[in-house]
Amino acid sequence: MNEILKKRVLTPVTKEIVVSAPRIARKAQPGQFVILRVSEEGERIPLTIADFDREEGTVTLVYQEVGYTTRLLGKLETNDSIMDLAGPLGLPAELPEKGRVVAVGGGVGVAPLLPKCKELHRRGIELISIIGARSSDLVILEDEMRACSNELHICTDDGSRGFKGFVSDKLKQMFETGLNPDEVDEVIAIGPIPMMKATCAVTKEFGVKTWVSMNPIMVDGTGMCGACRVTVGGETKFACVDGPMFDGHLVDWDEAWRRANSYREQEHIANERCRCGGEH
Repeated sequence: MNEILKKRVLTPVTKEIVVSAPRIARKAQPGQFVILRVSEEGERIPLTIADFDREEGTVTLVYQEVGYTTRLLGKLETNDSIMDLAGPLGLPAELPEKGRVVAVGGGVGVAPLLPKCKELHRRGIELISIIGARSSDLVILEDEMRACSNELHICTDDGSRGFKGFVSDKLKQMFETGLNPDEVDEVIAIGPIPMMKATCAVTKEFGVKTWVSMNPIMVDGTGMCGACRVTVGGETKFACVDGPMFDGHLVDWDEAWRRANSYREQEHIANERCRCGGEH
């Protein structure tokens, strides 16, 4: 059992938990993830490790309550335990040792972006960060991102805070009004599939290398089931063992979107059951 030591509400639908997991914390690297089960009959879901503390033996997980399992997870409180927590899984992010990086995070995608940004800051990389959400009350981890960024830009779809528009729109504006694409070594974009696809369209136009984090449907997390397959550069990759970070300009985004929406009807049924108080 993995005890929840701390819990924090980041937005009305987003929560952060610090979990006791000494063996995972000992080996975790930025970019890796865990797979968890809340209960014996529960499904297995992947969550990126948003932070880790080797000395304290803890990992930090951030999740949005959008599906059946994340809603069940949201009901757990401090001193409760998560039944299964496996990790660290996936390959660590390949991060540069010098230069300038632009980090782009959309919605809950800011959480998996944070450990990469902290490591870039530790290495002395010049870091420009753009984070966004639908509205100001859904922006997460602003203080933490500001602490490791040379510049931080906030975007909201409705204009309630900062730049009015998508993070991809802000990035394009910056390239067009002063940020020289030739002086950006790479962009890291993490968020919903449409957001990452739009960001990659911008960076491809300006010729900037871009990494994205793919978090598709996963089951075992070891490459055996094939559920997490994505097409990258015309080849089938398994996000759990070949990723989760990939060259965003090579990802088949239309296929990724279709697969991400494969179980919408089943998810709706499960969510209704969760709202009605069912546990299995």
